[in-house]
Amino acid sequence: MHLRHASLATVLLAAFGAGPIHAQTCPPNGQALTYPVTAKVDQTDNYHGTVIADPYRWLEDANSDATKAWVEAENKVTQAYLGQIPERAAIRQRLTRLWNYERYSVPYKEGGRYFYSRNDGLQNQSVLYTMTSLADTPRVLLDPNTLAADGTVALSGAEVSPDGKLLAYGTAASGSDWNEWKVRDIQTGKDLPDLIKWVKFSKTAWTSDGKGFFYSRYDEPKEATKLADVNYFQKLYYHKIGTAQAEDKLVYDRPDQKEWGFGATTTDDGRYLIITATKGTAHKYRIFYKDLAKADAQVVPLIDNFDAAYDFIDNVGTVFYFTTDRNAPRKRIVAIDISKPQEANWKEIVPQGEDTLVDARLLNDQIVAEYLKDARSVVKVFDRAGKPVREIALPGIGSVAGFSGKRGDNETFFSFTGFTTPTTIYRLDMKSGKSSVFRQPKVEFNPDDYETRQQFFTSRDGTKVPMFIVSKKGLKLDGTNPTYLYGYGGFNISLTPSFSPANLAWMEMGGVYAVANLRGGGEYGEAWHEAGTKLKKQNVFDDFLGAAEWLIANKVTSPAKLAIGGGSNGGLLVGAAMTQRPELFGAAIPQVGVMDMLRFHKFTIGWAWTSDYGSSENPEEFKALVKYSPLHNLKPGTCYPATMITTADHDDRVVPAHSFKFAATAQAAQGGSAPIIIRIDTKAGHGAGKPTAKQIDEVTDRWGFLHKALNM
Repeated sequence: MHLRHASLATVLLAAFGAGPIHAQTCPPNGQALTYPVTAKVDQTDNYHGTVIADPYRWLEDANSDATKAWVEAENKVTQAYLGQIPERAAIRQRLTRLWNYERYSVPYKEGGRYFYSRNDGLQNQSVLYTMTSLADTPRVLLDPNTLAADGTVALSGAEVSPDGKLLAYGTAASGSDWNEWKVRDIQTGKDLPDLIKWVKFSKTAWTSDGKGFFYSRYDEPKEATKLADVNYFQKLYYHKIGTAQAEDKLVYDRPDQKEWGFGATTTDDGRYLIITATKGTAHKYRIFYKDLAKADAQVVPLIDNFDAAYDFIDNVGTVFYFTTDRNAPRKRIVAIDISKPQEANWKEIVPQGEDTLVDARLLNDQIVAEYLKDARSVVKVFDRAGKPVREIALPGIGSVAGFSGKRGDNETFFSFTGFTTPTTIYRLDMKSGKSSVFRQPKVEFNPDDYETRQQFFTSRDGTKVPMFIVSKKGLKLDGTNPTYLYGYGGFNISLTPSFSPANLAWMEMGGVYAVANLRGGGEYGEAWHEAGTKLKKQNVFDDFLGAAEWLIANKVTSPAKLAIGGGSNGGLLVGAAMTQRPELFGAAIPQVGVMDMLRFHKFTIGWAWTSDYGSSENPEEFKALVKYSPLHNLKPGTCYPATMITTADHDDRVVPAHSFKFAATAQAAQGGSAPIIIRIDTKAGHGAGKPTAKQIDEVTDRWGFLHKALNM
């Protein structure tokens, strides 16, 4: 809060037991920047008897002339500051070289054809290819780089009809979550007239005859406010190829449940439509199905309460296979016969194990199950009755993805990646269990120069938390290493090892890259996730602060050399950490973060996050939220670390108002001379589909900023 509200803020936060700001002397950091003058308004809100000021509320209107002028003024300050960092040119040059390598997606097979995407290195968007055999010369099927000269139109989804003749593909412009779907003839490469609009958070599911597909959409929004308005009442439709969207058939909706969303899957035998109903971001689903073989068949509830996660794997006749955390927080596999669906009749196929079950497929009439063991991938194969067959050999500590296919397929593909292992694609022979390299990129670095280790540390309440630490070999533990600590800690999402040219460049600069696997994530199942939600969200921040303290205590780094980063929910993490323990860090980079924990639910899909965060409309949850909300815990006169906040004008996931208000408040509150700048990208969104050129620009600014902030 701004200075004139300081006494009120201090009293309120003290009453709620906010942690103390440690006394400190601000270290010299050059001359303080002059920031744009940001107007304040006399806006207050009463939360259950507690009055909270919101003087920068006007910045929530991204379309106003005043906000546009503020954005322009802030960007001038930011670009001027970044422009005087001489090392940026060399950083950009090295990033461009590192980024210039072939990258492949995991191939999948449909209708006798293979499909995969490839980026030749510096293409803004990856290109979709098809081929009829593995020995065939790949043919370009769709090149998103032709859709916009600056690469800001990205492919958001691609689904091939079962006969391999048609491709339904989604595009997203400027990073928005709003998608448009079109249909392409795979043989001719020409688009059909079909156009589907106002789609968000949906794939397509083809019928077995290839005549149409199911998809979910929202009602058409108001054009002027489509990037901010709340999204409710998702509906499931069927689109028949060759018809206008206005003729699409409504398959399922719930006018009585504005928060329900619907995902559609059709079974490989073409018999059933599986509808997964969601409510917010909680991994607790309802499952419905529809018999597509019967004309006018009704949608039938199979699991009609949001009690657990149920992810459909496949069916064998009327027997449906699911992974679920019902009575198994690390998940198990069950079979449900829809002719006798009562839970007493469910059959456990693969019981819960020590490791966390992430995903499963039926291939070669066997179950391929992907697990996480301390945040690293393990892949096991079982027969359809659940008897162990083998473990798939992996090349080291890393993460896998892929294993798509049908129950009768005897081949599949998967990717393997690690912090110093560029994503490599493997073909797996399901009969022998042997895998072979299908595509392997060549990157301009020597992986033998680096090492990855996993360290467990103790959080504030005694919980053991893992952290990956990646650096050049021979790291000296003298407290002088610039270190970038990254985290997320939310929504059951796991942070696992992955290759990044950006992080490689950081380590080449002499930096250490650390990833903490915080509570709130999915690394150890639903219990680990729930331990970092709602009234227990502070556990996530305690874990992150514990990681920082371990790195300092063990002389990997020191506060002046330690930077923290994270995006989205990870941006909230960084905001909470830097406001709770500002003296612990030399720099902070909160990216597209959720910074206003009292109003996040009032924009686009923000209401869905209350399953993780709670809501300020609930008195008890308000007390927890206001104690850590980054915006509301900035205290005037405090010495905050050098901070670069990042957001984008088309971010309709976490609207830029979060970052705008946080930046204005932090600049006014800064008691030291360390810079607090905000980098506001244009024609960009929350991150998905960002063109390669924009990614290199952003990372150049990030590492350039830290080079100066950490005195590298």
